[in-house]
Amino acid sequence: MPDVLERFPLFPLGLVLLPQELVPLHIFEERYKLMIGECLENDSEFGILWLSDDGLRDIGCTARIERVIERSPDGRMNILVEGAQPFRLLRRIEELAFPAGDVELLEDFDPAADPELARRARARYAELVEKATDEKPNLDQIADLDAYGMAATVEHPPEAKQALLELRAESDRLRMVDEMFRTAIKRVAYAEEAAARAQTNGSVPH
Repeated sequence: MPDVLERFPLFPLGLVLLPQELVPLHIFEERYKLMIGECLENDSEFGILWLSDDGLRDIGCTARIERVIERSPDGRMNILVEGAQPFRLLRRIEELAFPAGDVELLEDFDPAADPELARRARARYAELVEKATDEKPNLDQIADLDAYGMAATVEHPPEAKQALLELRAESDRLRMVDEMFRTAIKRVAYAEEAAARAQTNGSVPH
């Protein structure tokens, strides 16, 4: 039976957090200063949900506080968090001093990945890293990454990240990140072409 966390602290944000992704957060509202303070005191996690233009999504990701980067006398903080596990919001709780809810931690129904899908996605990821950095990536390190681990290091639109977060099979996620990396490679190539033409006073058609 899935684990249910009751009265779990929630942080609605205009971003999507993926498992294994590191994200800096600036905490300045009183209710969130209180929430993060309690998480630090209890060494506990909170949940991040995407507050999209269409409203609050019900699939989010738990976040653990990796470190406090800076703390001001008035309680404001800059923190670094890492995504941990996807969850589904079952019920919102309004009576606490900060947003909270009952959440169900989500497990994969098919954790095993298709080896060929994994090989293809990692090859595409390696190609993207090399194009973006002009350096060959460490293939041994890439071999240890799953779909979340690869996607967490590349900037993607929140809609794509949310769709990835909601998939409950690793093979499905590998298919999706392969396509995401293909799109990102095209963006890098276009940026390189635009830069090259700009140096010669050329133009790049839209």
